[in-house]
Amino acid sequence: METAVRAPATIPDHAAFQTVAVRWVKHWNEHLFSFAVDRPDSFRFRSGEFVMIGLPGDAGKPLMRAYSVASPAWSEELEFLSIKVEDGPLTSRLQRIDVGDQLYLGKKPTGTLVCDALLGGKRLFMLSTGTGLAPFLSLARDPEVYQRFEQVVAVHSVRRVSDLAYHDELAAQLADDPLVADEARAQFHYIPTVTREPFRTQGRIDALIADGRLFHPPLEGPAHLDPENDRVMLCGSTDMIRQTAAMLEGLGFVEGSNANPGSFVIERAFVG
Repeated sequence: METAVRAPATIPDHAAFQTVAVRWVKHWNEHLFSFAVDRPDSFRFRSGEFVMIGLPGDAGKPLMRAYSVASPAWSEELEFLSIKVEDGPLTSRLQRIDVGDQLYLGKKPTGTLVCDALLGGKRLFMLSTGTGLAPFLSLARDPEVYQRFEQVVAVHSVRRVSDLAYHDELAAQLADDPLVADEARAQFHYIPTVTREPFRTQGRIDALIADGRLFHPPLEGPAHLDPENDRVMLCGSTDMIRQTAAMLEGLGFVEGSNANPGSFVIERAFVG
C-alpha cells in the first residue's frame, strides 16, 4: 500500500516577512532536527547572525522565533538547527515541515556572534550547548574566520550522544566543505562532550576548561584561556553563558559588541 504524499503547505504573503520554501529536513533524533530554506537574492547576512523564522499564527499574526543561521554567508541556502517541543507554540508545528512547505523569513538578520565583534587573536573558542552550535557551524565554514585566527575550536556540549548534531562532518574537520576544507584540516579543532551518557569526552564545558582537557593536543598554545591571544564566543543555555561569561571577565576578558569589539561575545538576544 502506497503512503499518501501531501501537497506542500503554502502560507499567505505578509508585508513584514519574506516567504521561503523548505529545501530539506533532517531529523537527528526525537528532540532535534535541521532544515534549510531557499535564500532570497536580496538576503545578506554575516556568518554567525540570527534571523526570525515562523509560520502563520492566530488572527493572521505570524508566530516568529529567532534562529541562528547555521550556513555560512556564502551559501545559496539558509540552514537552521532546532529543538522539538511537542507543546511549543512554533516548534510543535515546525518539526513537521517537509520539502516544499513555506515558512516566513525575517528581512533583517542581526547578532553579535560575528567576527566584527571580536578583536584579532590567535585562537578562537566557540563554546556551545545544544542548538547553540548553529552560529558556529556558520562561522566554521567561513573562510574569513581562518584568515583572522590561527586556530578555530568548536566545543559542543550535549546531554546524550545522539544530540551531537553534525558530529561526523565536524569530526572530519569539514573535509567535504568546498571553501574551507584545506584551512580546516590545519586549523579547525572539534571537541564534542556529553554529560549524561558514556562518551570519549564527558563533562560540562566549565569542567573541560578547569582540568585542561579543552586544551589538549593537537591544539597548540597555553593550557588555559589567555585574554591577550584567545577570543571566545558563547551560545547555548542561559546558565552556561552566564557562568562562563563571569569566569571570562574574572580572567580579564572584555565583552565585545559590533560597536566595540572585545575579547569575548555572547548573543544577548538568546539570554533571558
